[in-house]
Amino acid sequence: MGFKRFLAAFGVGGPKVDTVLVAPDTRPGALLEGHVELLGGDADARIDEVAVALASRVEVEGAEGEQAVGAEFARLPVSGPLVLAAGERTSLPFRYPVPWQAPLTDAGRGPLPGAVLGLRTDVVIGMAPDKGDLDPVHVHPLPAQDAVLEALLRLGFVLKGTDVETGWLRGTRQEFPLYQEFEFHPSPEYAHAVREVEVSFVADPHGMDVILEFDRRGGLFGGGGDSYGLFRVEHTEDGDWTGRVASWIDAALDRYRSVHGAGGYEPYGHQGYHGHHDDDHHGGGGMMSGAAGVAMGVAGGLAAGYVAAEVVDEFTEGGEEEPEEE
Repeated sequence: MGFKRFLAAFGVGGPKVDTVLVAPDTRPGALLEGHVELLGGDADARIDEVAVALASRVEVEGAEGEQAVGAEFARLPVSGPLVLAAGERTSLPFRYPVPWQAPLTDAGRGPLPGAVLGLRTDVVIGMAPDKGDLDPVHVHPLPAQDAVLEALLRLGFVLKGTDVETGWLRGTRQEFPLYQEFEFHPSPEYAHAVREVEVSFVADPHGMDVILEFDRRGGLFGGGGDSYGLFRVEHTEDGDWTGRVASWIDAALDRYRSVHGAGGYEPYGHQGYHGHHDDDHHGGGGMMSGAAGVAMGVAGGLAAGYVAAEVVDEFTEGGEEEPEEE
């Protein structure tokens, strides 16, 4: 086994550390298993703690506009204080429960464009964490998540990309101050009214909230702006997902039309029921298995996306980002 790095606090000749995952592919709610390997250096070393944490590439708004940073969440201690003797080799096993709301990185035949997630190992020395590189983790969708994404493809929506943003989705069971968005070009049926559709999942052990956000074009129902829909499904649900998702879309847009009409109307998401970046509320089949034309279009979109190993270097050091204010 080749150790990846020296512990920086001790310099060359100090202890080395490496993290090995049994399998990097997982799903929300599953266990990610592995072990942290430590190799003693030229002298005994006192270590305060060893921990692992998932880290995601997150889009945040700054003084110079939107930028990507690395944000850790759901930290798991692997070991408490220990003394690593000179030349000693020790293995610390762990079973990391993948959060139900962990961002997805893969679907269908490959990586989702823009999605990056990794497991970082922190070795705490002198109360300061020595942060390692990210070991890529591939989080695949739950059956209900996969069914919703596939239904959108069958309805003619085209995946543009994904990103993880800071903030809170009002009215959901959100656990962390960040959430993932799947951005779709509208299907031809809705292209005259909608510029873009964004989908988010907020899962828990029993089911998930599905949030649909529509960036409306101006003119058809008055002004532009956003419309929202929030729907709840259980993990055990099955049936006609294409029809179900189509009914969600129609219900969200019909509600806006019925209330808005041609006059001035505050968009659905701004009425207190649902909205992005709300800091006050803390509230199966394969994706590619649709018709041949849809499958080819989505495969091309995924191929144009990011590969996790190529984006990990863009992560920056630092703590979790503060939620973006509404």
